[in-house]
Amino acid sequence: MNGRVAVLGAPAEIRGWGLAGLLVIPAADDTEARKAWATLPAGVRLVVLTHAAAEAIGAAGENDGPLIAVLP
Repeated sequence: MNGRVAVLGAPAEIRGWGLAGLLVIPAADDTEARKAWATLPAGVRLVVLTHAAAEAIGAAGENDGPLIAVLP
């Protein structure tokens, strides 16, 4: 699978993931998480979500978008 891996969620929970080469997409609240999901950059194939971001995105994450992994 070619493409980027992104991590989306509260800035304090995701900031370190950039050190591993992931695209860090901060979202401080539900509105920002939904907006970030709707505007993911082209080429993102996997998104690691914080639990709060996953709840905010809800059913939108079930569409034909990138694969999703939710942090515990």
